[in-house]
Amino acid sequence: MEIRVLRYFLAVAREENITKAAELLHLTQPTLSRQIKDLEDELGKKLLIRKSHRVTLTSEGILFRKRAEEIISMVDKTEAEFASMEDTISGDIYIGGGETQAIKHIAEIINDLRESYPDIHYHLHSGNAEDVTERLDKGLIDFGILIQPADISKYDYLNLPSKDSWGVIMRKDSELAKKEYIEKEDLLKVPLICSRQAILPHRSGNEFSDWFGKEFDNLNIVTTFNLVYNAAIMVEAGIGYAITIDKLANTSEDSVLCFRPLKPALESGLNIVWKKYQVFSPAAELFLNRLKERFS
Repeated sequence: MEIRVLRYFLAVAREENITKAAELLHLTQPTLSRQIKDLEDELGKKLLIRKSHRVTLTSEGILFRKRAEEIISMVDKTEAEFASMEDTISGDIYIGGGETQAIKHIAEIINDLRESYPDIHYHLHSGNAEDVTERLDKGLIDFGILIQPADISKYDYLNLPSKDSWGVIMRKDSELAKKEYIEKEDLLKVPLICSRQAILPHRSGNEFSDWFGKEFDNLNIVTTFNLVYNAAIMVEAGIGYAITIDKLANTSEDSVLCFRPLKPALESGLNIVWKKYQVFSPAAELFLNRLKERFS
């Protein structure tokens, strides 16, 4: 299986049209069709459903597209790392993490490095802990920022000097906005919008479900989310109250939203993690050293 053919397949999957993909790849349509057919024969699975003017992916094709994207991403990352192994440190650093104010610490290090190493480029990927650790394990990112608690036993890590405070985002004209703090009894009475990571039922170390206790299953969770921006739009629309951490949504004076912390207070620490025994590119090694200087 050749990398070149994977790129051909991804082009066809993206364009949903073999003729158009062939034009973009500077190939003839019969040549591209033959390459895709040879790939299907090699895998022993049909990847495309061919129609008169377009193609669609089979279920096997959808899975193969995901794997091909991961392989191409790793190839591109490896090529970039070796290309950067010169006297002048350059290259790409990939960082994944959830939505958190801790990214400010990372931004400060990036800003410090930019003056001396302008040829280093940074790529940020947003996702929950499961998504970040999956990409970290596959080598698609170099570093991950995880909100505690998280299973970090198979990683090297540093503690970040920040804590995220949990609370509720709501409309300023709601009844609960009159309160200074939000207690468990308040949340049993209203529709809730929760992050998927926060509501995994009674997962070991799930801070929110542990904080809420035995009545957690009685909560009226009407919507789940992955990004706080989307949750804030749901709150604005009057769908419910969002359980999240502070300082991520716009709750300024001009906003229709406000934030109220939980009582008793619930806070989460943060770690930046990387794979044990990881061999870093020069750029990523430099970044790691700066992390250790600041946070060790």
